[in-house]
Amino acid sequence: MLNLEVISLPVGQMKANCYLVINKKTRETVIIDPGDDAEYLENIIRDKNAKPVEIICTHGHFDHCGAALELQLAYSIPFAINKNDEFLLDNNRKSVQYYLGLDIGPKPQSNNYLKNNDKINIGKEQLTVVETPGHTPGSICLYSAKENLVFTGDLMFAEGGRGRTDFSYSETGLLLKSIVKIKKLPKDTLAYPGHGEKFLLKINSQ
Repeated sequence: MLNLEVISLPVGQMKANCYLVINKKTRETVIIDPGDDAEYLENIIRDKNAKPVEIICTHGHFDHCGAALELQLAYSIPFAINKNDEFLLDNNRKSVQYYLGLDIGPKPQSNNYLKNNDKINIGKEQLTVVETPGHTPGSICLYSAKENLVFTGDLMFAEGGRGRTDFSYSETGLLLKSIVKIKKLPKDTLAYPGHGEKFLLKINSQ
């Protein structure tokens, strides 16, 4: 029996997937990639009787972490990211103002820098951090063998899609190595990407 409920909520102009990962017994919840629409996310959290304990961003792009500070302040909970993407958080406010004409405000305060094999506790359930650089230097995935799922951020998508590497800080070679790493997980693992629909790794591995 699975103990985690996953709620997918596409948010913002980029329709990035924010995920609420809820422990069914305790209602403790990890918020993954809250890219925008903090008020909307708070309404869903209230409706689901969820109890946020941490915010995690799979990488530092604004469409994945734009609402992180507002939620961090609303729930007084920690925010975590890989340290190699801290520079993106530093640049996001100016980038969004330039490209979208919006002000997303100050960056969230990083309480914890995630590294390979770190454990994210959701009650007695856990997600394991897998470093998967390439799209950004600090991109990560979050994996649960027990729940048979993985959150892939912008590493890979349904129907064989993969993350962009046309940024100055991206590396195609690293991205491809990271994809190989994730594809070594069991083929019936359900993948939840940063954009688009969920998929089984076996479908993306053909």
